[in-house]
Amino acid sequence: MMKLLDTLHRWTGGLIGLLLALLGLSGTILLYEHLWIGVPGTGDALRGDLATVAATTEKLMATPGAQGIIFADERFGLHQLRFGEGAGAYASQSGEIATRWPSQWERPELWIFDFHHHLFAGDSGEWVIGIAGLCGLFFVISGVVLWWRTRRTFQLRLWPKRLSRPSILMHHRDLGIVVAPLLLISIVTGTMMIFRPFAMMMIAPFGSPAEAAKAIEPPKYKGGPLATKPDYAAMLAEARRRFPDAEFRILSLPRKTGDPISLRMRQQAEWLPNGRSTLWFDAASGKLLGARDALAMPSGAQAFNKAFPIHASKVGGWTWRIVMTISGLALTLLGSFAVWSFWFRRPKPAKPPATTAALASV
Repeated sequence: MMKLLDTLHRWTGGLIGLLLALLGLSGTILLYEHLWIGVPGTGDALRGDLATVAATTEKLMATPGAQGIIFADERFGLHQLRFGEGAGAYASQSGEIATRWPSQWERPELWIFDFHHHLFAGDSGEWVIGIAGLCGLFFVISGVVLWWRTRRTFQLRLWPKRLSRPSILMHHRDLGIVVAPLLLISIVTGTMMIFRPFAMMMIAPFGSPAEAAKAIEPPKYKGGPLATKPDYAAMLAEARRRFPDAEFRILSLPRKTGDPISLRMRQQAEWLPNGRSTLWFDAASGKLLGARDALAMPSGAQAFNKAFPIHASKVGGWTWRIVMTISGLALTLLGSFAVWSFWFRRPKPAKPPATTAALASV
């Protein structure tokens, strides 16, 4: 049984180790994206009063082709204006465009995010990442089981003593057991965001998965076609009346005729950086169609909403960001060395003794 588990563990590492390593590295880079974007205004203090946000929203949404706004927050002081096909712009909180791009490939933070979440392949890429996450979960659990046999030889090293296969395997084994709890957190929370059945299984201890799934799904509202000049100021005012202490987070125009305008907000008690408190407005009249209070959602849904902020270190300050950095870098090391040792450092077949070879040639 242990021999079979060892074989499956080695093949899992050999086949998906590189992908896990790249996901670990890209995820670690994204933990610090607010520090290296390098656009003037990223460190501006948040101006969240209704008058300022409403005036800026009216100004930015009047830009031809604008489809929505990700509002500035305390960590990142610029609004992100979204257009179609990956185009967008960063704008100051007074509505002045700081920089603009026609494609995501011009902004490293966008294409790295796309790789980490979609492998540049949309929904298909998400499925690949989800499968890799499940394999990674097996990889960690089986590694802990296999380590137990060799626990007496434990030696913690941040880097292999030599780049030989035995040294790499010892480093892989002993580093893996130390970071296993962190890897479980990273892999479980990441896979929850990709595979909804897996997420429902993980939140089952907190409440009914069926109730959580129903609460998470957006309601189906129907309205009229998008008005020529929607009254965004009135929508924001209604949103602030409904959720007085909440921050404005994402404004999105309808994707097709009849869909509503949506506005996401984050209440102070929500961990999710973009919040799940949402309002939907008729695109034609601006009338409020419905609102959802994230803090009133079932406990299972609230547990699901905590997966992303834990995964992306959006809570816990610098302490948790450092913890997740260790997890991401460890996954990068373990995955890359697993591939290296499996495909490039495998032991060569032993040569037959000279006498045996001589007899065989007679």
